[in-house]
Amino acid sequence: MKSFSIVTLLLVTALSCSSYPSEKHNTEPTSGIKHGIVYYQENKYGGWPANNGIWIWDNEILVGFVEADYKPADGLHTYNQSSAHHKYARSTDGGETWTIEDAYEQGQTAWGNDHSIAVDKAETPVALKTPVEDFTDPGFIITFVRHNNNNGPTHFYYSMNKGGVWSGPYSFPDLGTAGIANRTDYIVESDQELSVFLTTAKTNKKEGRVAFAKTTDGGINWEFVSWITDEQGGFDIMPSSLRLSDTELITIIRTRTAERQDLLTAYRSSDNGKSWARLKNPVNDTGNGGSPPALVKLQDGRLALAYIYRSVYGSRVNVRFSSDNGESWSDEVVLRSGDGANRDAGYPRMVQRPDGKLVLIYYWNNANDEDSTPYRYIASTIFDPGKWK
Repeated sequence: MKSFSIVTLLLVTALSCSSYPSEKHNTEPTSGIKHGIVYYQENKYGGWPANNGIWIWDNEILVGFVEADYKPADGLHTYNQSSAHHKYARSTDGGETWTIEDAYEQGQTAWGNDHSIAVDKAETPVALKTPVEDFTDPGFIITFVRHNNNNGPTHFYYSMNKGGVWSGPYSFPDLGTAGIANRTDYIVESDQELSVFLTTAKTNKKEGRVAFAKTTDGGINWEFVSWITDEQGGFDIMPSSLRLSDTELITIIRTRTAERQDLLTAYRSSDNGKSWARLKNPVNDTGNGGSPPALVKLQDGRLALAYIYRSVYGSRVNVRFSSDNGESWSDEVVLRSGDGANRDAGYPRMVQRPDGKLVLIYYWNNANDEDSTPYRYIASTIFDPGKWK
């Protein structure tokens, strides 16, 4: 394993908070925010933490991402897709330093989107025959891997030792949909019950529509419970979800309308996922390309929602807070901007440390700065949500 220490940039002045249509920004000084590097390699591309998962045990954090060879391109993503593999970054000190782990070496052996394993080395997903012993085991985690962004299929792996070794690959059923192309978004309910939020294909086999499903027998069988979103001309994908109470669930979804407006939408269930009601949009504009959400329930009871506003002129990292379980949201707080990131950035994941600070992981670049390298890398922002009460 290679170890990467965080490069800490302690901001001592207010961040740039220029306004965008229909959005308000918090303009308070934001000193004390720490930006760091989780993964950076010359001539490599690091991207898309939101396409995998993030987990925390006290101050130990595990987050997935994609590593690939850098390849100049006229399009958005400057990487050689045939070289792409899944990696994990692990920290044992709350996100201050990181080691990099290889997903294939630890058991993720099936080909998947951006996990380009050679045919002679790739295993074929099979049905799970023996149930997971206990979803509530502290070491248990599960991750879902899609074969494409539209109709899948999807397979999954699980680990009982915090991602040290992964069991799988196991096939995931389409559950009567037009196909499932899932990332990782789930809630452990009991030792044998797990709820999962799905990105499915629409009837035209294109992404996407969000649904809710569960298993009650340790992952052997999966039950389709409900649609969360209706089919529309754009897409609804990449939910970030959590449980609010014994009966209430909330999910924030990456949405693009038929008119190509990118935003974040929200839905709540009051009957454990049987039905859903749309809430006020948390974010009406996530820029050119849009952003997945990263949703966390804070120790003080509030919700924190992180996302990236993507722009060719400079992307920015943001967070909003809700004190009423997602009924309303604060103005946008800009955590990072003005350091040359083009729109090939974002895809955040976020967790809260025992000391209350949030650790936000995303991919970033400084390509608009002519004095910087063009490489994409995995970045972190550590901050105290208590500053914005």
